[in-house]
Amino acid sequence: MFYLDPPIRMSARLFTTIPKEFSKPQTSEWAYHNMRDRAIGSFLEGPCFDDLGNLLVTDIPFGRIFRICPQGNWSLLAEYKGWPNGLKRTTDGRVLVADHLLGLVEIKESGEAEVVLSGYRGERFRGLNDLTIGANGWVYFTDQGQSGLQEPNGCIYRWHTTSQRLERVASGIPSPNGLALSTDETRLFVAVTRTNTIWRIPFVLDGGVSKVGVYLNLSGGNGPDGLAIDNNGGLVVAQPGLGVLRFDSRGMLTHVIELPDGASCSNIAFEGMGSKRMVIVDSAWGNIYEIDMPFASGITHDAS
Repeated sequence: MFYLDPPIRMSARLFTTIPKEFSKPQTSEWAYHNMRDRAIGSFLEGPCFDDLGNLLVTDIPFGRIFRICPQGNWSLLAEYKGWPNGLKRTTDGRVLVADHLLGLVEIKESGEAEVVLSGYRGERFRGLNDLTIGANGWVYFTDQGQSGLQEPNGCIYRWHTTSQRLERVASGIPSPNGLALSTDETRLFVAVTRTNTIWRIPFVLDGGVSKVGVYLNLSGGNGPDGLAIDNNGGLVVAQPGLGVLRFDSRGMLTHVIELPDGASCSNIAFEGMGSKRMVIVDSAWGNIYEIDMPFASGITHDAS
């Protein structure tokens, strides 16, 4: 892709690293299916801030959710028999998790994991990956499973927190991953990892979707993962193996955030409304980086 101006290069700084007591390399069923059975101590995803400035992250293979205080100290918030991936907080403080094994899960204050949704119309989900929450109460989440170009059957769903209505938004997707709503919530951006693209899903007036298309064709890395929106209409993309990319509202590349060689930046999250501070999760090594972005968070209705 050709760009008129070269992007601004930025470097992230290390914020914190998972403590050794929480990261003892071992094999797991998740690693068997996703990392050729490599022994790992953690695989972090799902960054999200709470109202007190604590950062929550998930650890997929070992069913853990950590709380990291503003000073960078770690504590275990929950541990259960699941594979927690994406995590978000609702406006009333509920912690929702896209769990690959269990479905849509709520983490109670006690640390208990309660399954909210396990499937659609009598069929179990293939394996949830990420989620985002709209101001109108809709929770959008991706059902990725092991979909890819060999089997393009991933889906996107939405569930309303009040009416409990569950709808399928789109299907036939080769590995839907991270999600982000536009600032006016008329469009949903989806990272389609195995095609190295970002799809744009427009909402029509009756609430349905139409004319779904490719918004960005990317290259390099391992395909896009986590997404975030800033208040200037920019889309920020975590591209594991490459870095973090920021595109303006036209889809022009404006900034590249570089990380140390070998880092795998899977997910990103702004600290909160009005904040330019963004954290970057390096899943491969258990590191959390931070950077001050050129624009603040574009999300005004939840804590993430």
